[in-house]
Amino acid sequence: MNNSQHNKDDNGSLIAVCLAALMFGFEISSVPVSLPVIEKELHGNFKDLQWIMNAYTIACCTVLMAAGTLADKYGRKRIFLYNIILFGITSLICGLARNMPTLIISRFLQGLSGGAMFICTIANLSNQFPEARQRAKAFSIWGVIVGIGLGFGPIIGSAIMTGLNWRWIFLIHVPISLITILIGYQYIKESKDSNSPKLDIWGILFLASSIFGLTYFIIQSPDTGFNNIKMILILLLSVTCFIIFLWIEKKSSYPMFDFSVFRINNFSGAIMGSIGMNFSFWPFIIYLPILFQTGFGYSVIFTGICLLAYTLPSLVVPPLAEYLTLRFKARIVIPSGLFLIGAGFLLMRYGCLVENANWETLLSGMLVAGIGLGMTNTPVTNTATGAVSNDRVGMASGIDTSARLITLAINIAVMGSILINGVFHHIKNILPGYPDVNELHNLAERMISGNNTLVNKIGISASQIKIVLANAFGNVLLYGGLGVWILALCSFLLFRLTPKNR
Repeated sequence: MNNSQHNKDDNGSLIAVCLAALMFGFEISSVPVSLPVIEKELHGNFKDLQWIMNAYTIACCTVLMAAGTLADKYGRKRIFLYNIILFGITSLICGLARNMPTLIISRFLQGLSGGAMFICTIANLSNQFPEARQRAKAFSIWGVIVGIGLGFGPIIGSAIMTGLNWRWIFLIHVPISLITILIGYQYIKESKDSNSPKLDIWGILFLASSIFGLTYFIIQSPDTGFNNIKMILILLLSVTCFIIFLWIEKKSSYPMFDFSVFRINNFSGAIMGSIGMNFSFWPFIIYLPILFQTGFGYSVIFTGICLLAYTLPSLVVPPLAEYLTLRFKARIVIPSGLFLIGAGFLLMRYGCLVENANWETLLSGMLVAGIGLGMTNTPVTNTATGAVSNDRVGMASGIDTSARLITLAINIAVMGSILINGVFHHIKNILPGYPDVNELHNLAERMISGNNTLVNKIGISASQIKIVLANAFGNVLLYGGLGVWILALCSFLLFRLTPKNR
């Protein structure tokens, strides 16, 4: 093969992989701006909105490690193209959904194919670009495209909703998938690994069951009560599944997670950074559009513009983060980035609680949190994969991504629960002695979703609604800010535990 054809194949494969990465990033950050509209059109409730997001993240986490193994065994190009096809089909079903159950189920299926598609982008890039310099350049371009999908997702999603409707946030993936399939089929080289490990089916099933059970418990317990026997059994089952998962991984000859890598302090400190980012920053992007649209009354397009202050710094700051990492080491940069995320959340909390709260009072906090994410994201991945030997890089990357997705799924549920309980208690103070507690919970969900007809009928004014929502969101921001500060301290201590692993 001559150099011209070789370069053409490399460029074509890079385009296909980057299109897939763009779809994956866009699907995470564009959907939140559409949630209030979806809720009204499909006659859902606040818990449905949580499941729309969590179905996707739980599915991604479930398939993550399995996809890498299947790609190695049966062909990285083949599994990549299969999952692009499935992603296009499930996106079509999401876009055509006429009720909440259909949308939630199709989102889960979309997450399965999306997670597998994303892992295959990494595997195909590694194979297509074996030379170190070219591989570094390819992964740099790939990282920028992922960042564009995440960073510009809210404004692009808002523009799609304004010009068309929410369904096209999903339907747009159908033509992009077709283009990706055509380019990928022509230019990506097939590759396999004859020594690929066996699929850890039981580990995958028990980990997924544990995450789903805990998420279900957090989301559904406010309705049934945390002391409800059904909820207690689900929580116990979730804990049991996680214990069994740990036992399987310890005994397995081909474990999905080799927990011995946590003895490497640089790795443990970096993974704590992964958890910290997804403890607060990414789960809150689900709720920020609700605050802007329902709490402040902004339009969809203006909400998308406001969210750029939250997401764009994560695209601009990484080069500075890499420079600082080389100069001051990851043990300083990663905890510092987490500290900035926490500071941003506490600034946003202050902006929520001031009189006449609006986007301007939250702006500084959003910028600081975004800068903190940009300071943390790239150093975390580079440090986690660089702390292990070359033959364990794939597994380290899998643990890093799994830690992000598991934390994201759980904290989407936790933040939602804090938000509902905060609104509930504020309504209870406004209406002392109200006889029906269940109806107050229903009113809380209605208020969060912007359905205030019944709320207004019982004597709660528009100004009171804004104050109630601002205070409830303040509780969520306090949880996110203090929580990520604790994780920043844990990361700092893990990095410094023993000098030899710094």
